[in-house]
Formats: sequence, structure tokens, C-alpha cells
Amino acid sequence: MEPTGANVVSSRSHAVLQVTVEQKEKNQGVSEETTISKLSMIDLAGSERASNTNNRGQRMIEGANINKSLLALGNCITLLSEKAEKGLKNLFIPYRDSKLTRLLKDSLGGNCRTIMIANVSPGVICFEDTLNTLKYANRAKNIKTAVVRNVLSVESHVDQYTNIISGLKQENDKLKQLLMQKDGQIRKKILLRKFLLTKFSSKSADRKS
Repeated sequence: MEPTGANVVSSRSHAVLQVTVEQKEKNQGVSEETTISKLSMIDLAGSERASNTNNRGQRMIEGANINKSLLALGNCITLLSEKAEKGLKNLFIPYRDSKLTRLLKDSLGGNCRTIMIANVSPGVICFEDTLNTLKYANRAKNIKTAVVRNVLSVESHVDQYTNIISGLKQENDKLKQLLMQKDGQIRKKILLRKFLLTKFSSKSADRKS
């Protein structure tokens, strides 16, 4: 916070607070469902003209960065409003133009319920700023979002693992049967060789006698 010529309690930055909550069932069986929720609270810094704030040096650079991010946010809101009004499905939204719009991507055009509060002043000296803020909020009001529950199911993954395990067990049983068959064949060959050896040895003994 730093006082300027236009605002004694100027925040000089945006404030962003995001909380993500994941809910899972205690008794998890084969299937598992996770409900994910995210709360975003954003306090945007006001747009201030350099001529009114009398900022110099670092404070002037800060004000320029604030105005740049607000401009990027305004562009996204304008395009999202046109997308909702005209039904344009493939309209490109430049969320990557600013860190602020990247953070607000879900809140602006994602799976969220968004509430925007515009802070305006009835003073004549702030007429232009008040008018721009109301236009800003009116465009944001036209944005339409389709909200659904964020439920992540991992049942398919678990089923896949069980199928892999059952397949490995079947393959293991087949290999055991092949080994048993080969073992039986080897034993038969050994017995046959023993029989032939005893037969030949007996014949040789008869010839000598």
C-alpha cells in the first residue's frame, strides 16, 4: 500500500486468494469419487492515470503494470461477452496475455459461479472512472457459464488394474501347465532311456555268457 496523488490508500497491486478443497469418501471400495471445489477471491487494483497520481520511477512502473493487466482482463471480458451474445464457440480468448487473466481463467469462462462487485464513486471528479467501471461490469454481466459438479471418478482405472492382474494370473496358470507338460515329457524320455540302457546291457551280458 502506497499513497498517490489520486488515492491516499492505493493498494498498488492485485490481491488474489484461491482455496482448493477435495472431498473423498471415507469407505473407499473398488470405485473412488473425488469432488473438487475451488474458491477464488480477487481484489483488483484500480486503474490510475499517471497524470493524476503524480507517480515517478518505480511507482510509475507499478501503475503501468496494473493498467496493463486490467487491459488484458478487459479484452478477455469483451471477447467472452461477444462469445455469449453471438454464440461463437471457437472464439479465441487471450488468457495468456497476463498473469491475472491466467489466474482468472476458470472464474471468467470456466466451470464456476462468478460474482463481480464494482466499486464506484458518486463524485463528479470520478465521473469518467465510474463510467468505465460500469461499462466493465456490464460486459462481465453478459458472460454465460455452464456450471457442473467437479467429480473425478477413478473406477475405470481400478477396473483396468484388476483386468491386468486377472490376465497376468491366467498367463501364469498357462505357463505352469506348459511346464508340467514339458516336465512329464522329460520324465518319459528319461524312463525310455533307462529302459533302453537296461535292455542293451542285458543283451550284451547274454552274448558274453
